Amino acid sequence: MARIHPTAIVDPKAELAADVDVGPFAVIGPNVQIGAGTSIGAHAVIEGRTRIGRDNRIFPFCAIGGIPQDKKYAGEATGLEIGDGNTIREYCTLNTGTVQDAGVTRVGSDNWIMAYVHVAHDCLIGDHTIFANGVQLAGHVHVGDWAILGGLTGVHQFVRIGAHAMTGAGTTLLQDLPPFVICNGNPAAPHGINVEGLKRRGFGAEAIGALRRAYKAIYKEGRTVAEACAAIDALAGAAPGAAAHLHALRAFVQDSSRGIVR
Repeated sequence: MARIHPTAIVDPKAELAADVDVGPFAVIGPNVQIGAGTSIGAHAVIEGRTRIGRDNRIFPFCAIGGIPQDKKYAGEATGLEIGDGNTIREYCTLNTGTVQDAGVTRVGSDNWIMAYVHVAHDCLIGDHTIFANGVQLAGHVHVGDWAILGGLTGVHQFVRIGAHAMTGAGTTLLQDLPPFVICNGNPAAPHGINVEGLKRRGFGAEAIGALRRAYKAIYKEGRTVAEACAAIDALAGAAPGAAAHLHALRAFVQDSSRGIVR
């Protein structure tokens, strides 16, 4: 049976796995599902149509599954889905989706979300990301796998952040940040490829070198977006070991509706 502190309030309709740990004064609503091995800290509130997977650690005073901060929201049955193995530190807020999008906010697995982070309605977050303290995501933001957002990064609604990208502390991100790219500033400006992060994740010299050349094609050679995409395709043909990464970068840049950080 779930280990529920006697001061916690857990609605009898909530579905908790047998070994879920619920701390003092936590509140869990009727439409919540929580998987095995997950712990809920003191004073945390889990509400709404929220599904949480296995082995998550949710620290004290988090507010998970609250209704969207969207004036168009009119009580529709929207949800929040959180995967497995996430760490969500103190005072984080994660809201449910809206019917103006897919109706669900999704957080993947093995993410490290530090204190005071806000994940707004309809955000889609991949796996293995790191959000430092105070990161603020507006609605409809998409964040790719392995992205790292520096402390107090603010992200405008509908912005996309590619896999393995990184922002510096205090960045204001108003446009899409391509995969593998580092940016910083207000507004954000690009500062090269996330070389150290890629090395830690096992990227070889060929892939990193090809991505550096692709970065130059986008940012350093005065090309239009179409010209840069053509150059990246040529690089993929010359570096087959890096082709998948280059094609992902080219597709992201080509498909950006907001425009990329330049």
